[in-house]
Amino acid sequence: MKHLFRKLGFAVIMLCGSFQLASAQMQMPPIPVDKDVRIGHLDNGLTYYIRHNALPEHRVEFHIAQKVGSILEEPQQRGLAHFLEHMAFNGTKNFPGDEKGLGIVQWCETKGIKFGVNLNAYTSVDQTVYRISNVPTDDQSVVDSCLLILHDWSNAVLLSDKEIDKERGVIHEEWRSRNSGIMRLYTEAQAVMYPGDKYADCMPIGSIDVIDNFPYQAIRDYYAKWYRPDLQGIIIVGDIDVDQMEAKIKSVFADVKKPVNPAERVYYPVADNQEPLVYIGKDKEIDDPTIEIYFKQDPTPDSIKGNMAYLLQQYMLSMTTSMLNSRLNELRQSANPPFIYAGCYYGNYFLAQTKDAFTLSISSKAEGINEALKAGLTELERVRRYGFTESEYKRARANYLQRLESAYNEREKTKNDSYVNEYINHFLMAEPIPGIEFEYTTMNQIAPNIPIMAINQAIQQGGLLPDNNQVVFIAAPEKEGIVCPTKEEVVAQLKGMKDLKVEAYVDKVSNEPLMKEAPKGGKIVSENTNAIYGTTELTLSNGVKVYIKKTDFKADEIQMKGVSLGGTSLFPDNDKLEMSYLNSVIQAGGLGNFSKVDLTKMLAGKKVSVNAAVGANTEGITGSCSPKDFETMMQLTYLSFTAPRKDMDAFASLKSRIKAQLESAESNPLSSINDTIQKMMYGYHPRYFSMKPEMVDQINYDRIIEMYKDRFADASDFRFFLVGNVDIEKVKPLIEQYLGALPSTGRKETFRDNHMDIAKGMLENTYAKEQQTPMATVFMLYSGKCKYDLKDNLLMSFLTQALDMVYTEEVREKEGGTYGVSSYGQLSKHPNEKFMLQIVYQTDPAKKDHLNGIIDAQMKKMASEGPTEEHLQKIKEYMLKKYKDNQKENGYWLNNLDEYFYTGVDYTQGYEEAVNNITVKDVQKFAADLVNQGNKITVVMTVPEK
Repeated sequence: MKHLFRKLGFAVIMLCGSFQLASAQMQMPPIPVDKDVRIGHLDNGLTYYIRHNALPEHRVEFHIAQKVGSILEEPQQRGLAHFLEHMAFNGTKNFPGDEKGLGIVQWCETKGIKFGVNLNAYTSVDQTVYRISNVPTDDQSVVDSCLLILHDWSNAVLLSDKEIDKERGVIHEEWRSRNSGIMRLYTEAQAVMYPGDKYADCMPIGSIDVIDNFPYQAIRDYYAKWYRPDLQGIIIVGDIDVDQMEAKIKSVFADVKKPVNPAERVYYPVADNQEPLVYIGKDKEIDDPTIEIYFKQDPTPDSIKGNMAYLLQQYMLSMTTSMLNSRLNELRQSANPPFIYAGCYYGNYFLAQTKDAFTLSISSKAEGINEALKAGLTELERVRRYGFTESEYKRARANYLQRLESAYNEREKTKNDSYVNEYINHFLMAEPIPGIEFEYTTMNQIAPNIPIMAINQAIQQGGLLPDNNQVVFIAAPEKEGIVCPTKEEVVAQLKGMKDLKVEAYVDKVSNEPLMKEAPKGGKIVSENTNAIYGTTELTLSNGVKVYIKKTDFKADEIQMKGVSLGGTSLFPDNDKLEMSYLNSVIQAGGLGNFSKVDLTKMLAGKKVSVNAAVGANTEGITGSCSPKDFETMMQLTYLSFTAPRKDMDAFASLKSRIKAQLESAESNPLSSINDTIQKMMYGYHPRYFSMKPEMVDQINYDRIIEMYKDRFADASDFRFFLVGNVDIEKVKPLIEQYLGALPSTGRKETFRDNHMDIAKGMLENTYAKEQQTPMATVFMLYSGKCKYDLKDNLLMSFLTQALDMVYTEEVREKEGGTYGVSSYGQLSKHPNEKFMLQIVYQTDPAKKDHLNGIIDAQMKKMASEGPTEEHLQKIKEYMLKKYKDNQKENGYWLNNLDEYFYTGVDYTQGYEEAVNNITVKDVQKFAADLVNQGNKITVVMTVPEK
């Protein structure tokens, strides 16, 4: 190890002048590859990664990653890479999806593998990835079939004329729904950000003209040219036999031929620029102005990423971005913040995989673009000139090592998807995969030996913030009063950074403990070791009840929830403004003697969080921690009850940001429909109001503090639930010390029935609003009374899932009318049993009436006939699989404990039997009962007629 440290010391010296690795690469040992993953290559060029992993039990993940994306398209092919991804689900050799057999989506859903949840894909500029996740392994034929799907995606997608034409409409509507103001400006900016480069026109959604009109052979040629084994990686992780799976891969993919004279997979370079590149764009549908400042860097070559120096580089970059983000967050919470949000990161330069960048992203106030730009550049110059302080570095390093320790502690509980993501990045971008044991051991020895001087020197010598390769993107609302800097002014600000009057950052750190002295605790007065769901029930002397469920699902996690009845329902209607902002105002103030910023600093190196909130019917507190930080979680809980902190600067900052966001939201057409929906639902009720920017200054801070203190003045009726890796005997004294000391007055209360019920009757509102991309947004809401029990909650889930399936088939696939129809339903127990069921979609304004007719007809059909048996069985498979998975989740048990005490409904006992017993008739009757109550609100936002 001493020999390694000599090499590491040399690497740090080399890195001081730059964050790049060319000088250090030959001096460093290689990073090992995790011994538990098997990596192999077939003769045809296919790469595979296989790993056995037992979590979740009896589940496996199948992925195929392609080194293919929209950058490979020619101008006449713009959009075909993404279009091809869609087509991979619309018929393959072994899953044709017509009269010859089930398609991939249809077959997967018969096995509980839900489309859009467990079955999905994405296309980006340089890569395309398909996934089949959470596959049950109990039936070997299901596992074999999923491997066959990967085979078909690799080289046996059918691409029939009929399916291509059906998908044109779907993708056209996807483009419509995503063609927002910011996306239009990003697309336009590419030519400025990549002058003369291939990346100047490569957005995956492509050209609508191409999508609507490309000849069938064009996509077949693209598929044959680029979907080939030398560009493909198979990633399979889960509860499987590695040897057996390897043999199956070799057999199943044996017929995939090695390409003859394949086209070269070019990774297109991005040119350097000496003078700043600046794009400034305006759009009527931009909300908050956005500023992005890029400092382009040469990426680390793949050949060097396997070298230990790369690990050093990534660590130093992580520290840099972490420390700067902390400063930006602190500035954001000042009394008059120069921006709504600001954050930095290091990664790909916008869309390009062949260029990296240090990026500062800023969300500005509408009238403060110049101020925000200057503030951002000032903070960058402050870092470049003075670097970071030792105390900042100490906190950032502590947080880094804490995350590493948590991952190490969870190494036996790591889930499949974590490994999958690592292996995809290894295949596509040569990112190292040493395994957590190596990373934990190595970085715990390396990190303490890298001084802050090394990081500061690397920054100060131009390694991160060079004078060339600067790019600025500004997007602003197109409306009166918005002043954007000119390109010349932006360039002048960039060139004038070194002339700014900047002082060194002063890190204000309190040495005060979180609590100066522990409170006088209470006692456990009774203990029941066999309470609900196998919990241990503790009753404390102040009336607080604690339910502890010890699990071994995660080694480094304890989740907490405390709840009491009452909430904002107990406040008068004239407090409605304060009710709306109570939680955000309280959270902004911090706790005890610590501001929110100081509290973040004080908790560095700890895995703990606690949040208190007042809801409509309840007040509560949630938290999570590592077992070793349990006492800190208890202290934060005690302070949340007893010491909310008033901070006028934090309040002024919050008001400033709220006002700016409200003003900006007026530019977004979707904010219009949200306001319209809320007014139709609740406009008659005395607690309803529509928030406007000028109302922000009316928020009464003192009243909010008073309301919050009232809700947390009495803990005697609170129930706390603790779920996770809890050593019950160890935590008992801490529970007595802190929860037992919570204030207790013995008041008995519940919530009041003064809530805003949804308006009754058949109500409609269709209105027109100018939109840059013509679109109709449709919202339908059914409401009324409904019994609240396990069966009816299950029936609501069955109904919404069945509607999603029907609308996908009828509206998306057959009509090509929308990218998707979303159905969501919810039952509520208190203050009276009721339901809401909403259906939302977007489409071409010319199609809305026709599609609304289909949606209404299918709802009526559901109420008269119910779902098909095929759909019913698919839903059952998914719900039963999800139920089994949930049994191993701390959050599932925490929520069930809360649900049981709040509603009296047990979602764990008899669940599987209840699901299996649901019939088509049950769903039909349930749908009819909802629809026949005659309460439906329909809101349609469309465009003015020409």
